[in-house]
Amino acid sequence: MSAVPVCILYTQDPDLARRVKAYLRTMASVRHVTDPNRLEAVLQQNSPAIVLMDLRAKDCRDLLDLLERDWVESLVVALGAPRSEPLREAEQSAVYAAEDLQLDRHRFQSLLGRAFDHLRLMQENRDLREQSYYGPVMEPVRRPAPMMERLPTAWRLPLRFPRVVRRLDNVEGLLANVVEGVADAAGVTRVGIFSRIRSGDRYCFRAGLRCLPETNEIQYDERDPLVRWFELHGHLVSRANLPHIVSQNQRPLLRRALDTFGAEVIVPLYARGQIIGWLFFGHRVTGLPFEYSDLEALMALAEHVSTVLENALLYEDVTLQKTLAETLLKSIPPGIVAIDENGTIRWFNPPAESILGVKPSDALNRPAEALERKLAAMLRETLDARTNPPARQWIDPKTRRSVSVETRRLVDQNTPLGAVAVIHDLTVEEDLRQKQDLVDRAAFWTDLAASMSHEIRNPLVAIKTFAQLLPERFDDSEFRKNFNQIVVQEIDRLDKIVSQINAFAHPAELKMRPLDIRTPVKRGLELARSKFRVNGGVAVETELSSNLPKVLGDESALAEAVAHLVANAAEAVIEEKKPKITLSAKPIREGGRDSAVLVTVQDNGRGIAPEMRDKVFSPFCTTKARGMGLGLPIVKRTVFDHNGRVDIDTSDSGTAVSIALPATANGD
Repeated sequence: MSAVPVCILYTQDPDLARRVKAYLRTMASVRHVTDPNRLEAVLQQNSPAIVLMDLRAKDCRDLLDLLERDWVESLVVALGAPRSEPLREAEQSAVYAAEDLQLDRHRFQSLLGRAFDHLRLMQENRDLREQSYYGPVMEPVRRPAPMMERLPTAWRLPLRFPRVVRRLDNVEGLLANVVEGVADAAGVTRVGIFSRIRSGDRYCFRAGLRCLPETNEIQYDERDPLVRWFELHGHLVSRANLPHIVSQNQRPLLRRALDTFGAEVIVPLYARGQIIGWLFFGHRVTGLPFEYSDLEALMALAEHVSTVLENALLYEDVTLQKTLAETLLKSIPPGIVAIDENGTIRWFNPPAESILGVKPSDALNRPAEALERKLAAMLRETLDARTNPPARQWIDPKTRRSVSVETRRLVDQNTPLGAVAVIHDLTVEEDLRQKQDLVDRAAFWTDLAASMSHEIRNPLVAIKTFAQLLPERFDDSEFRKNFNQIVVQEIDRLDKIVSQINAFAHPAELKMRPLDIRTPVKRGLELARSKFRVNGGVAVETELSSNLPKVLGDESALAEAVAHLVANAAEAVIEEKKPKITLSAKPIREGGRDSAVLVTVQDNGRGIAPEMRDKVFSPFCTTKARGMGLGLPIVKRTVFDHNGRVDIDTSDSGTAVSIALPATANGD
């Protein structure tokens, strides 16, 4: 567990910063500095580090001299234009390397890899020198301070913190007060808090007193070595105690953390067995080092801060969730009205105000009867019922809007909390539907007139022709015979047209009962052969499963629907060399049970033309030379009357029309 290598980039070129961060994304953490006055402060936080210096940047020459004089442990990589004077001067100075600003990715990554290895070796040498200086690692001597010296801090904690944590309505202000209280209680010059709001978030700087400006930009994720170290060890980090860290490769990590925060002590904060952040402290105001008793007092102080921070984070999370919920309820189009278990209105969003024409001040904290009578009655009914009532629709007497209302009981673990009404404004939809109905009605009559004029004209022309020839050819017995046949045939054709229109306009009343779908399917096949003259030359294969659930339906209506589908399929394959129609029925399963029955008529014709696919269910829409185009509209209406669904899948290789009918529950 070692510290993540840090690379400091000094440049005012955003494109260069973007490329460097992209190249080093998996190798190091890049700290981008644009202000020359802040470079030294960042070096103090991250030294030793690799410093990438853009030779075009402001005051770069002076900063290079500063690095060469005061920061000898940092490695400087100069970035400049090829064959430029600044780059030649940098090559002759004490920089680690000088590179072209264009930055070849592989060369640059290889160079930085060697530089990081060099820094690592320097760090190991420094650790060995420190170990040689301090001697073997020994248990630190505990020298508890006298009781009188420890009393002030111990007494100040319970006295000062209640004033800090009384209110949670402003978490940022609370944490700022906590920091000030901690600094006062601990007697230190610098205090800061890092925390996360919820699990999975990054640890961010939340509040501080006299902290370094760069601290605001630092973030840690859950897998960061510093976070993992706190999780594994769970104790504070003190600069004075670094030599006593047993593992040498962990000392640079902790020293880097202390330098980054400008701190002398870092204390982890825990809640519910997890690290929620940490508290760091600067020097004591007296300038004296921290004693063992001081560290114990800081641990006790951190426990108080952990409790405060946990409550603050919980409040922040709840506040965020509440804000999101309120914003959502205010933003969604439907009106929302909620009442408590006593029938008092507790929520009334802006869309409800617009739909019902009631001001929130006239509704909130008042009985449900302050609203429209039907809505109030529906909410009361829902409050007293054990199940949710069905949705209802009416015209609001005040706003004259068409509204649809759904109500639901609010229950938390069998404890009734109230009821909520979701109000949909259907006024615009109703207006559009009525306009569309007018358009559809006009189109219906236009199509009806065109279809009837086409279908009726041919029989009338034949009858008229024979009627005109009758006087002069009356004595011709053969003519009279043909006249009789043709006139009767054309009159039957006219009667059939009128019957089809009448049947479409006035369908027979359905007689619903549980039935086996195979019965109307077989009957529909026979009806297609007799009524629609589907000849025996068309192969109709049937695939009817034996384990079909029963459906609730009218046998005659379903048989006629199947007959229309088979007749249409026969028309589609009439020109095929090997015409084939497949009529199948199989169950649809959902959640381990049979939920519906699927009846499919598949043909191997040429499919439905693209320009006709959106019109196939429209009355009088047909591509046949003869016919009214009422077959599929009748099928669709019949299936909808059975609470089913019709789907069409068509391509150049054929068409499949499927009817899905819901299964009955236990045959009821």
